[in-house]
Amino acid sequence: MTMLRTCCAAATLALLVPLVACAAEPKAEEWTSLFDGETLSGWEMIKLRPDGDCSWTVEDGLLVGRGDPSMLFSPKGDYTNFRFRAEIKINDGGNSGMYFRSEKGPTFSGGYEAQINSTHGDPIKTGSIYTRVHVYEELVPPDTWFTQEVEVVDKEYRGKVVTSITVKVNDKVLYELLDYDRQYTQGHFAFQGHDPGSVVSLRKIEVMELP
Repeated sequence: MTMLRTCCAAATLALLVPLVACAAEPKAEEWTSLFDGETLSGWEMIKLRPDGDCSWTVEDGLLVGRGDPSMLFSPKGDYTNFRFRAEIKINDGGNSGMYFRSEKGPTFSGGYEAQINSTHGDPIKTGSIYTRVHVYEELVPPDTWFTQEVEVVDKEYRGKVVTSITVKVNDKVLYELLDYDRQYTQGHFAFQGHDPGSVVSLRKIEVMELP
């Protein structure tokens, strides 16, 4: 069984809510592609260090990030309620992150982060929401394609508006996180270039905006 631990920062109160079922898969046309397999049209890389040696390139239809710490931000920055998913591969010993409602800037802490990590020394693995809900089990082997998806919706829960974040890996629902403080209310999608030993590959990036 996946081992979860809830981690609450000083400004964030989070609640895990078990899920027993998930909604039916939507029609393909309801999803919007954010990567055409040929260009980085509109996406912007920001280095965490001005002299950093890092890159995000399109190679054989894949979006590949490597090198020194960096962030790659989506063109649009006002995503609020949505489903966001990507097909991902991380190398052995690699580390990355799939960000949402993210502020654009040279930082790893400007938005919610769904972790991408199979065997990196950081014990927090794929399926985690960094600093909030931590999965310590290796759900996906390194160098293996998998799909990670988050559904993010502001909704009323027990008389208060909260941010609901549901996480899925390979179509399996792991948990729902309720952020009562709604730390991030809208922002960009982004991917993390973590360190020189990490290589992350993406071949499908899609969003379905929700009311």
